Amino acid sequence: MSLLRRATDRLLPALLAAGGVVLLASGLITVAQPAAGGDDVLLPTPSAMVGTPTPTPAATGSAGPSEPPSPTPSASVEVAVTSRVVIPALKIDLPIVAQSYGPGQGSYPLCDVAQYLEIFKQPSQRGTTYIYAHAREGMFLPLLLQSQRDNGQAMIGDLVQVYTSDGHVYLYEIYRVKRHATDFSLAEDVPEGEQGLILQTSEGPRGTIPKLQIAAKLLNVAQASLAEANPTPYPRDCR
Repeated sequence: MSLLRRATDRLLPALLAAGGVVLLASGLITVAQPAAGGDDVLLPTPSAMVGTPTPTPAATGSAGPSEPPSPTPSASVEVAVTSRVVIPALKIDLPIVAQSYGPGQGSYPLCDVAQYLEIFKQPSQRGTTYIYAHAREGMFLPLLLQSQRDNGQAMIGDLVQVYTSDGHVYLYEIYRVKRHATDFSLAEDVPEGEQGLILQTSEGPRGTIPKLQIAAKLLNVAQASLAEANPTPYPRDCR
């Protein structure tokens, strides 16, 4: 069982029991525990996915004088993060910031931006990239409205452009619209070695647990200018 599956299995009971979780515009499916002093909730963070480090075996014996010194480990390469999402058919164009960005540090979705869930992958990595935003004007409201017409079938085949901070644009094609979702199963349903995208938004007023999820498959990757890929975000705390 994957770490992601175990983490989401632990979080789902809290989700089903929680009330007053999000506004019409709320962004996240998974709910942990209520934040102190209000209706906001703490959302999953990358630390929830970190397992116990495997201890390094102790060296046996001392190195001989002819043995070369161990090489210094090189710093890991920083992965470019999602920075902009565009859905031309629905006139959606939003900067993207991390779930933990800004006021509240992820306890409630921000307005005027989309956000990515940090427990999932970035577009350059195998697996699922998970992007969410409020169902409000100028944000992901068109996704909700389209989903209410024939279960969103008109969105099948629509293209989604996801830009990354290093100047690339990943082109995806929508292939499934899932209404009333209550877990991450759609996000986990990506064939091994492939890259996918989930877009999420809310389906109702505060306290509505089910969310709208839209799945898209990767078609290709192209270069983009850094200016085009990195619009300045102006997130707003709209709790």
